[in-house]
Amino acid sequence: MRESIHFVTGRLAEASVREIVHQLSEARGFDYSIDVLPITVAALMTPKWLMRHIQVPESATRVLLPGYLQPHLEEIRKHFAIPIDCGPKDVRDLPTLFGRRRHRSDDYGQFSIEIIAEINYAPRFPVEALVLEAMRLAKEGADRIDLGCEPATRWEQVADAVKRLIDLGFRVSIDSFDPWEVEQATRAGASLVLSVNSQNRSLAGDWGAEVVVVPDTPADFEQSMVETAQYLSDAQVPFRLDPILEPIGCGFSESLGRYLTTRRMFPDAPMLMGIGNLTELTDSDSAAINTLLLGFCEEQQITSVLTTQVIPWAQSSVRECDLARRLVAYAVRHRIPPKHLEEKLVMLRDPTANHPTPESLSAMAAGIKDNNYRIAIDGNEIHLMACGVHLRGTDPFEIMDALMQMPESRNVDASHAFYLGFELAKALTAMTLNKRYEQDEALRWGMHTRIERHHRLTRSRPKSP
Repeated sequence: MRESIHFVTGRLAEASVREIVHQLSEARGFDYSIDVLPITVAALMTPKWLMRHIQVPESATRVLLPGYLQPHLEEIRKHFAIPIDCGPKDVRDLPTLFGRRRHRSDDYGQFSIEIIAEINYAPRFPVEALVLEAMRLAKEGADRIDLGCEPATRWEQVADAVKRLIDLGFRVSIDSFDPWEVEQATRAGASLVLSVNSQNRSLAGDWGAEVVVVPDTPADFEQSMVETAQYLSDAQVPFRLDPILEPIGCGFSESLGRYLTTRRMFPDAPMLMGIGNLTELTDSDSAAINTLLLGFCEEQQITSVLTTQVIPWAQSSVRECDLARRLVAYAVRHRIPPKHLEEKLVMLRDPTANHPTPESLSAMAAGIKDNNYRIAIDGNEIHLMACGVHLRGTDPFEIMDALMQMPESRNVDASHAFYLGFELAKALTAMTLNKRYEQDEALRWGMHTRIERHHRLTRSRPKSP
């Protein structure tokens, strides 16, 4: 039997609902009916009020309610014999219920890549400051704290710093070519040393720690790295291999090839990639770079990455890597593209950017019977609407100037003007970046989104004289 879905909405969203549902029904092949209830904003519906006004036709096989009723869904379901579900809060998200969003299995979130977060110039930190930084990095997803030393200066307090972190439960690595610093750090509990080549491999057997093997130079990596790996294997020193990732313009593509070659030469050996050479040295937001590199690592079974977050555009790299390692692990495990699975990694733009049409906003404006202001964007212009008011443009200042010259603006006090200015600024940002805008909701910045309290639906308005 052909599915017949009964959509429930409020008056102001009617035009948008009809437009989107009509397109969906043609694309997905279902019948539908639309119940426009006598309320302006769907967010104000309550279960009792809904039950007094909803009218479900006998032909309906399913009911979709506004997303704001989700907390009351089980209570509402008791009154119906057919499936009742809640759609999204924003009607523009309706397409995601009909195949636009990829299903995630219960195993999403599993990962195999270890994140080693480096604290650069660690000797410059007092011990307690190191502890606070380590706590912050661990909270963001780091599995191990790497203490980056300074080549020209010996860190006399390295053992105290390592011991303090170990006592607090952190796994610690030491990043130094100074044998004395490495010896002090490993005696204090550091379990990984970055890095070892032909110059210092003879000392590695005394450290009692796993080491990261790097080539003497990129040009001789096959010979020097193989020789060092063989030396350590004979000495029974555990190691990871890192052929060294190089920046764009300095041999980036060649360095990726070295990782492929290393994996073919050592099919079962643990490997590490230092990804900061790309994120820190490329004028680009780091999230996409981190995701691509971790995807490469996941496919090649490179099970640890070393990252830094010093440069401003890479200062959330640890969190990005934590999300990315889960995303790429799922994609590789299920052999699917990593698409429509992790919205938190989409920050500058939005996963979807459906805007109401100018025609639907004009229909909305014509149906408004109260003096509360609604703000929306159609992708090209900002719309400010209330009873008898429909202003549109691209400059929030011009829109506010036009509003304040209208008789209807008598209900705009200082607090209300601040609210409208704040929302208009958000609308301009959304329009500039082709992001979605919904009044009184935070703009979506992926993992950086800051949830906002609702103001439009709760604040009281001054009465008109």
